[in-house]
Formats: sequence, structure tokens, C-alpha cells
Amino acid sequence: MKASDLFVKALENEGVDRIFAVPGEENLDVVESLRGSSIQLILTRHEQSAAFMAATHGRLTGKPGVCMATLGPGALNLVTGAAYAHLGAMPMILITGQKAIMTARQARFQIVDIVATMKPLTKASRQIVSAASIPTVVREAFRLAAEERPGPVHLELPEDVAAEMVPDHITVIEVHPVELPTAQDASLDRAAELLMAAKRPLVMFGAATNRPRLEGELTDFVRRTRIPFFNTQMGKGTVAGIGSADGGTELWMGTAALTERDYVHEAIDKADLILAIGHDTVEKPPFIMGTNGPKVIHVGYTPAIVEQVFFPNAEVVGDVGTSLTRLADRVEGKLPNAAALVPLREGILRRTLDRATESRFPLTPQRIVHDVREVMPADGVVALDNGMYKIWFARCYRTRSANALLLDNALATMGAGLPSAMMAALLYPERRVMAVCGDGGFMMNSQELETAVRLKLNLVVLIIQDDAYGMIRWKQAVDDFADWGLTFGNPDFVKYAEAYGAKGRRVGSADALVPTLEAAFREGGVQLVTVPVDYAENSRVLVEELRNRVVEEAL
Repeated sequence: MKASDLFVKALENEGVDRIFAVPGEENLDVVESLRGSSIQLILTRHEQSAAFMAATHGRLTGKPGVCMATLGPGALNLVTGAAYAHLGAMPMILITGQKAIMTARQARFQIVDIVATMKPLTKASRQIVSAASIPTVVREAFRLAAEERPGPVHLELPEDVAAEMVPDHITVIEVHPVELPTAQDASLDRAAELLMAAKRPLVMFGAATNRPRLEGELTDFVRRTRIPFFNTQMGKGTVAGIGSADGGTELWMGTAALTERDYVHEAIDKADLILAIGHDTVEKPPFIMGTNGPKVIHVGYTPAIVEQVFFPNAEVVGDVGTSLTRLADRVEGKLPNAAALVPLREGILRRTLDRATESRFPLTPQRIVHDVREVMPADGVVALDNGMYKIWFARCYRTRSANALLLDNALATMGAGLPSAMMAALLYPERRVMAVCGDGGFMMNSQELETAVRLKLNLVVLIIQDDAYGMIRWKQAVDDFADWGLTFGNPDFVKYAEAYGAKGRRVGSADALVPTLEAAFREGGVQLVTVPVDYAENSRVLVEELRNRVVEEAL
């Protein structure tokens, strides 16, 4: 058999069922081997989208997603997706082709050192130089991508290696489960002592708590300890409902969408101990540690990365679920001050969710978040692109299950929202899935509407339209620069959707968003809905209101 056949068998052995790709001539042996395999080849319209989809597969399943591109320009188009997965801790395998390495009949045409390019953006980057090594190289790549901290691994398969004939007796390597190490008793004892001595404890759930395997243990820990909690942006939804009629929890204090001064920081600033579970410092800091601030205990799969704004006083390192179970065993029923900060909750949430039903048109961000929440069931998935609206969704969107709100607070790249939602729709065809994109981010990968239509996905794409790069324009105003250089024109999005074979809809009043979204979901298929936004709330709330809160507290 050919080496490419062995390569594809090794991928099948890892459970790969889809590869997202824009192949080139250097991949043709692999493409031919895929034709006779159980793996579905999904063509995307840009390599960046293929990488975003593979990364999101890893995020949602815990198993590496796979994408493929050719050499040179195709491989370079995977770079943003590699960084997206690397910072976001999403397991992924990137496969690229290369010219023959035993000969150089085309000299240096299209040749870029992709292995070196990918090294700082991946957990490992390796060229396959021998067909016989394929089983071990592939097995090691998948093991490395999936183990904590997860991330991308790059494999380059030159075309002459792919075409090489190999003996049939070379077989793939059996995959076996690997259990995570557990925390030491001494570290759990230290953490328990600090918790039991705390007067105003608070729990924070960070990015590493959105691992698919963790939701039950996190919820159980909160239920047993009764300590109120908040989350980072990427830690949203990691605790299921506890005692709240709306499916939420009466112990949730909010989301740290900003680094400081937001209403949730009333609880953070009063806490004397924060149990930071799964915090990954790639996220924009949810709070800033200082010498006079609370003590911090880090609970993570790996040791804490010490930063200027984060330097824990104690650490519990090991499997997070097991660690929390054993920590709860030590402190359950022994935390007399567990609920000390709960009285702050009502005021924090009331002010955070203020004006959510205002009938102003164009719609306020708060109203858009509120109305999206109205049409999404508990298991519905909302995938955000990156823009000003992401802060509003992070602050105001009430999640009821893990990974129900997919956002990127690590690389924070534009263009990932639509491909991420497409991946969710592929994995969960029975659920409602919505991409929420600004007009700027949507147009960066809008060509993937064709892919979504071709795949017959059920997907609603909500475009929040302000005809500008809104977040940078807002920052421009906050910094007292002139309003210049950040506005643009847009296509007629309804006609644009129809040109791809999707259905386009336009929201024309404040009360029309919910029924328009409901109609889109009922009809099915790929549906694009565009709604104008009034971003005056950015300055009114996120600058003036929060600044006044700090001034009032100082008086």
C-alpha cells in the first residue's frame, strides 16, 4: 500500500470522521486515500475556516479536529487557526503538504518553511520523512494534542513520502485511555485550610473548566460547598442549574467580561479568598491581583503561570474534577462563611442586566442579547465572532450548560464565529445553533455560507450591523481621538444570503427580532438575519456608568 493509505488508516485509528480542507496538488495522494476511507472530506472555501472548524471540533468534543491544506500559501492560511487553537487550548491536528524532499525538480517554487513557521503556534510541528514512521508520528501527534494543556499539532507530509510504497505488515498503533494525574493530599489540605479560614470566599471558573468532561464535577462542587461563584468569559456555563427557576443558579454572581470596575467586581473586590478553578492567563484578566487583594488558590490541570496580574498563594495541580471532589470532601459542612457574598448578587445582576427590554430602534446590545436568549433553549449553541457585542453577551447572556456560548477571549480573532457555528451545527444537528457576528467579522469568512448550504446545515446567522469596526471605533472615542478611518459599506445582506442559496431576513423594528429568529429556526436550513445596533450604550454603560460607580464608592 501507499504511505498515504497508511496515513489515512492511522487517522481512522484515532477516530477521525471528518477532515476540513482546501487541498492542493501536494495533497492528492492523501485525497485519493481518503476517497476509499470512512473519513468525510469537507471542502471549505478558505483554509482559515477549515482550521477554525477543526479547532471548534476539539473544543466541543475534547478529541482533536483535523484540517488540511497544501504547502506555502495554503499552509500559511492555517496560521491564524493554529494560534486560535493554541491560545484557546483546543486540540487540533493540522496537516500540510510539501514538495518532494528527495528531489527538487521545481527548485524553491512555493516552498516556505512551514514546520518552522508553525513551531511557536503549536505544541509540536514535524515533517514526516519516512513512511515507516507514520503510525508512531500520528499516534504521538494525537496524544500530544489532546493531553493537558490541549492544543494544535502540525504534521507536514511531503508528496514523495506520501506516494512511497510501504509493506502491508506495517500497522497502526492501538489507542488506549490515559488517566490524568491526581493532586497531592498536601496541596488539597492547604487549600481546605485556606477555604475554611476565609471570611468572604468566592469561586471563579476559568477557561479550562469548559472541557467537555467536567460539567458534573463543577456543579457538584458548588452544590456541596455553597460558595458563590463567577466566571471568566470562556468559563461561562460550566455549572448547571442549582435551585433556580430559570435553570440557572442562585449562587452565580456574574461574568468578569471586563478586568475591573464592573458590577461583578463588587464581589471580587470584597472577597478575601478566590478559588480560581481552571484559570488560563491567556484570557483577558478577570481581575488584577495586588498585594492588598484576596488570597488566590489555583486549581488546574497544570501549575499556574505566574503573571504580573496573577500569582496564586497556593495551588492544587491535577485532574480538576477529581481535585474538586476531594476538596469538597474536606470542606463540606465546614464553611460557616460560604454565603457571605451572596447578598451582593441581586444588585449586581439587576444593574448588569438593566435595560434588556428597551424598545429603542436600532436595538441596544442589551436587547439583542435578551432576545437571542429568548429564542435559544438550554442546550442551544451561540457562537460569537469577535467585536463589541462579545462584551455584552459575556456580561448579560445567561448560560445553562457548558459550551452553550462559544466565544474566544484568548486570541480574540475576527472571522471565527461562522465556522465555529457550522462545526456546532454538524455535531449537534438536533439543537438550535446560531452564529452571532458583527458585519466586519462576518465578511472576513462570509464565503463559508456556500459551505454551510452545501452541507445542508440548520443554522441561523445573526449579523449585528453598524457599518464599522465598532469595538475599535468605540475605543477611538474613549481615547478622545477623532472618529475617522473605521467605517465601511456593506452589501445588501439579504440578497447576499440569497446568492449563496440561503434565506435572508431583515429586522425592521425592536419587537421584530424574536419573531424573525423564531421564523428562521422553524423554516430550517441556512438563515441569515441582519439587525442594526445602537452602540451608544457602549459609552453610557461601559464608560460613564461604571466610572460613576467607582466615584460613588470612593465618596
